[in-house]
Amino acid sequence: MTVVDVTVPARAPWSAIIRAGQELTITDLGGNQAVDCLLYDAHDTAVRYSAADTIHAQGSIFLTTGSVLLSNEHTPLMTVVADTCGRHDTVGGACSKESNTLRYGHHTYSQHACVENFLIEGGRHGLGKRDLVSNINWFMNVPVEPDGTLGIVDGISAPGLAVTLRAETDVLVLVSNCPQINNPCNGFDPTPIRMTVR
Repeated sequence: MTVVDVTVPARAPWSAIIRAGQELTITDLGGNQAVDCLLYDAHDTAVRYSAADTIHAQGSIFLTTGSVLLSNEHTPLMTVVADTCGRHDTVGGACSKESNTLRYGHHTYSQHACVENFLIEGGRHGLGKRDLVSNINWFMNVPVEPDGTLGIVDGISAPGLAVTLRAETDVLVLVSNCPQINNPCNGFDPTPIRMTVR
């Protein structure tokens, strides 16, 4: 049974509490749209997604079917149960006014970014800047070269591709439908996404 089915506009934030056993499907409607994501235990937000624990436990910096998203307490928050894209980023981070200015010039400072989306949406749940941690970037392509360099490059997603996550406990999910227009993570043209909870 579908309990949530919403289209999140380009550049917008979204959040929901996904109950244990429910599945959240994120669908890339336009293709090549990065979806920044943070996870928190819905009953204790001090327990939150840990990129370091997740990467260490699975031995890979990329997420796909079977990846278990672990907390800073090394407890499972969600599991990727289906993935038609094939690979998602854990190291690229969230764009911010500050990082945009550093990377692309002072003329970008006024551009809205994922950190601002996280602060707006997180504020609805009592979260602030100190609660922001390294995030997941669904559908974002950040290859790492043999010499350790990485870059944000054209995505590998396409219209209609999706990733499905099963909640292993009650989880607060924060999403920023990435507004970035200065690099190819969104094909320089942010588009809507669909969030479905079953």
